[in-house]
Amino acid sequence: MTEEFRAAFQRVLDTAAAQAPDFPDAVHDVFRLSTQVPLEELGHAMEALTPVLSDCEPAAGIAADLSVLAGALVENGAPAGQVGLEVLRQLGSYGQAAVAFMHAWDKTGGGRLPEPGDTSGEQEKRVEEVLGENAPLATIGWWTSLRYGLAAKAMVGDAGVRAALRADAGALEGLTQIVHALSTRLHEFVELGELLRMAEVEYLLVLDRVSWRGFRVRIDGVGDNFQLHTLLADALIGKEGRRLGGNRPDPRWTAACMDAAADPLADEVTGEWDLVGGNGEWVGNEVTPADIPVVDGERVLVLEPQSLTHTWRAGRRHPHIPGFLEVVGELSADEATAWWSRMHPAGSVRHPHAPRIESEEEEDPRPPLHFGVAAHFAEADSGPMSAPFAALPPELTDPPADPDAFGPSPFGAHTELPEPDPAEDLPVSEPVGRDRDPEQWAGWEPEPVSEPGTGSTEESVTEEAPGASLLPPMPEGIRDSWSWGPMWKWPPPPPGR
Repeated sequence: MTEEFRAAFQRVLDTAAAQAPDFPDAVHDVFRLSTQVPLEELGHAMEALTPVLSDCEPAAGIAADLSVLAGALVENGAPAGQVGLEVLRQLGSYGQAAVAFMHAWDKTGGGRLPEPGDTSGEQEKRVEEVLGENAPLATIGWWTSLRYGLAAKAMVGDAGVRAALRADAGALEGLTQIVHALSTRLHEFVELGELLRMAEVEYLLVLDRVSWRGFRVRIDGVGDNFQLHTLLADALIGKEGRRLGGNRPDPRWTAACMDAAADPLADEVTGEWDLVGGNGEWVGNEVTPADIPVVDGERVLVLEPQSLTHTWRAGRRHPHIPGFLEVVGELSADEATAWWSRMHPAGSVRHPHAPRIESEEEEDPRPPLHFGVAAHFAEADSGPMSAPFAALPPELTDPPADPDAFGPSPFGAHTELPEPDPAEDLPVSEPVGRDRDPEQWAGWEPEPVSEPGTGSTEESVTEEAPGASLLPPMPEGIRDSWSWGPMWKWPPPPPGR
């Protein structure tokens, strides 16, 4: 089978160079046999294809078909090598022409673009009004765009090609712009754009809020932050990682984020952190590592405590690309402190759907004074009055010249009061209202006093009390002083009194 594959592949090279009519049949034979030979043989075939692909670039149809063939060999396990870079270079050239065709199409009436494989001379004449002599190249670019896009997806799936793209930032940026423009009309370029964004990021600076530690990690093949989140948890949490606090992910979740298929019995991953950018902006799991903001030349990701529990399905966004993450090293204490000094305050960035926290104005500004059972009664304390008392006048705040001006001090020495003499008559208090205006007493006559022995003792005591006639009668029972306390303490008086 190996010999048959070699013979078929040689026919491909020969017919491509000669632009022979049996070229499509030779390509079909290689497709059929490529799954039945060792990977080493596929690698030799890719090495032989590189110069032929470069020489056939002017023959756009043949070059596009050779690119698709090379992509198929990569998907079967062959390393992309230099062929992968050549395919991307030709995509940049013909892709730019395809974008020009799109713009010319819009300027000449717009409408639905033709399918790339159905492009003909009629469409070329239409865009010639705008493009002039560049119309043929633009039309060919649109005609081959879909095939180059399919081949490029396979090539960017190769780790070596992604590394080469990262090393040439200018080429990566230009190719990304072309792919983005084509993705607005051809869905196949949407995934290619995501793969190119994957190639943008290799190193991250990760800061953990709880421990105030920082790590530099290297990643590859990470399609979104769901995958990144799971791999970070596996690399950092627990004694198996870098001893961060938290729950270690299920090993099956980690395996599904690396190179294994998702386990149906463990396909729901539970998040561990909120992912926030080093610039204080929310990042989250839905975007890609390329969306993590750059701070002082490094992509900085802050692991914040969760403000909202979230889960997602285990696995990789691009299943044909294995994921990889390793901790390169930990920041020193001084370096970590320097980075934290530039970060946002704790708790200032929360999940967009997290429950709202009341503002400081709506919270009680007083610190808690009670704990435990005593906290139950804290609400009964109304706290300080909302408005302070008015200032007292100086004459009441300054100490008097004579210490006894206001009478003896209540805290002075205790003196024994003299025992009253029973034989001595008690002084009679002056009538209430003596200082009233005499005119108010005009015509007033005191009520007659009953003779002793006439009427009850209770009534006589009441009538003889000074000022009793000026007050309403006391409620019934109040005058019975023995009833003011509990029965067990003040027994009722003997009957007849």
